[in-house]
Amino acid sequence: MKSMTGFGKESFLNDTYQIDVEIKSVNQRFLDIQLRMPKEVNPYEMAIRQLMKETLQRGRVEAYITIKQTGSGNKEVEVHWGLIHQLLEEVQQELSVHYPEAQFDPAKNINQLLNNSDYVEVTEKQEADETFGVLILEVVRKAIERVDASRLQEGQKIQQVMTTYSQDFIALVTELASFVEIYEKDYREKFEIRLNDWLGSQVDETRLLTELAILLEKGDIHEELDRLAIHVEKLQELLNQLEPVGRELDFLIQEMNREVNTIGSKSSPIEIKNIVVQMKTILEKIREQIQNVE
Repeated sequence: MKSMTGFGKESFLNDTYQIDVEIKSVNQRFLDIQLRMPKEVNPYEMAIRQLMKETLQRGRVEAYITIKQTGSGNKEVEVHWGLIHQLLEEVQQELSVHYPEAQFDPAKNINQLLNNSDYVEVTEKQEADETFGVLILEVVRKAIERVDASRLQEGQKIQQVMTTYSQDFIALVTELASFVEIYEKDYREKFEIRLNDWLGSQVDETRLLTELAILLEKGDIHEELDRLAIHVEKLQELLNQLEPVGRELDFLIQEMNREVNTIGSKSSPIEIKNIVVQMKTILEKIREQIQNVE
C-alpha cells in the first residue's frame, strides 16, 4: 500500500550543468502532473511525464526542475570580423587622405575592438549538448524513485493504522453476532411467556411459532453479518497489496457502511444500537485514512 503524499529530491553536477529536481505529491482523485521547468527542458516534457506515469498512479504531483550553468562549455564566442575589417579599412582610407602623417596600427585597434560587445558576442550554443536530455531524464527518474519510496513508507504507516481499525471492527462484528444469538433465544422465551400470560392455555403453538418467525425475520441481521464478514476479509486482503487500492477500498467501505446502516435500521435493542454506532465510527476513521491511499 502506498500513500499519495511524498517528497523526492535529486541533484546532478558536472563541469557544465547543475541539475536539481524536486518532486512532491499530495492527495488527488486522479493523476495530475504539474511541471515547473526552464524552457531548455521543454523538449523532454513528454518523456518526463511518461516516467512519472510509469511509477505514480494517483495524486497531484508537482515537479520543480532547475538548471544552472557551472562552466563555459555551453557558450560560444562569435567575432564579427566583417564589421572589424570594414571599420579598419574605412579608418585607414580616411587617415591616408586627411592625415597622411599619422601612424596607424591595426593590431592595437583590433585589441580595443575585441572589448566591444558590438564586435565580439558571447552567446549560448544553439544546439544543446547531446548528453543534456539523457542527464535530465536520469535525474528526474531518480527523484521519482525517491518520492515513490517516500509514498511507500507513508503508506506503511497508514496500513498499520487501518489494520488496527479493521481488527477493532472485526471484534465488534463478533460481539454483535454473539449478542444476536443470545437476544433471539431470550426474545423467544419472553414472547412465549407474554402470550401465555395473555391467552393462557389457549395459545396455538403453530400460530405462536409463525408470529415469532415473522417478528424475528423483520429484525434478522444474519445476512448483513455474513456480508460484513466477507467485506472484512476483503479489507484485510487489500491492506496487504502493493498496487494502488485506494478506489477499491473507498468502494468497499461504502458497502460496509451500507450493511451497518441496515443493521441499525432493523434492530431495536439498545445494545445493538450502541455497537452500530461504534462500527460507524471506526468505518469513518478508515474512510479518512483511505483518502490518502494511492
